[in-house]
Amino acid sequence: MSESPEEVRDHIKLYWKIGIALLVLTVVTVAVSYIEFAVPMAILVALIIAGTKGSLVASYFMHLIGERKSIYWALLLTVFFFLVLIIIPILGHTDTYGVHKTMPNANAPAAEAHD
Repeated sequence: MSESPEEVRDHIKLYWKIGIALLVLTVVTVAVSYIEFAVPMAILVALIIAGTKGSLVASYFMHLIGERKSIYWALLLTVFFFLVLIIIPILGHTDTYGVHKTMPNANAPAAEAHD
């Protein structure tokens, strides 16, 4: 582990660049929060920004960028199953969009039928 001073400086420069990119993405996150989006679009934008920040942290600060390709298959499977877990509840509600329903134990009055 005897790296030359030039290699250490290159690593420090890279970490600074990644840190600045994470700071910029955090500012973008705050700026986007003030934009009015529909809920699905807001979720998509938030996941894209968070995924980008997470991949930067995992790749460089956790040193996964230099790992073997097998780690990427494990990460790909993780992303796949995460998406499945996100999509399953959404599919369960697709047939009830626009229908006002009262939760069974809610203390709210029942919805009146509109003509």
